[in-house]
Amino acid sequence: MNMKALRAAAAVEAASIVILFVNLFTVHAKPITSLGGPVHGSAYLITIVATFSLTVAGVAGAARALAFVPGIGGMLVLQWLRRHPEAVKAPAKDPVG
Repeated sequence: MNMKALRAAAAVEAASIVILFVNLFTVHAKPITSLGGPVHGSAYLITIVATFSLTVAGVAGAARALAFVPGIGGMLVLQWLRRHPEAVKAPAKDPVG
């Protein structure tokens, strides 16, 4: 995984929770709930996996904990990683090239 995947998952996670809450407090349309729930859940899990795969164990304990905050965890992780770039793992060498 890379930072682009984390950014995309964090954006989808945050946007989908907003859409789900707006739907809940307004029209409560079943199709939005049926589609938005799995999209949000998938983005949430991808955010957690991406955070764990991109960060160094021990150093990024706070970032890894923030990833579990539903809805905004991905955004919190990205903000934390901007302030602590040393917690990001070095990119792996490409075995092909």
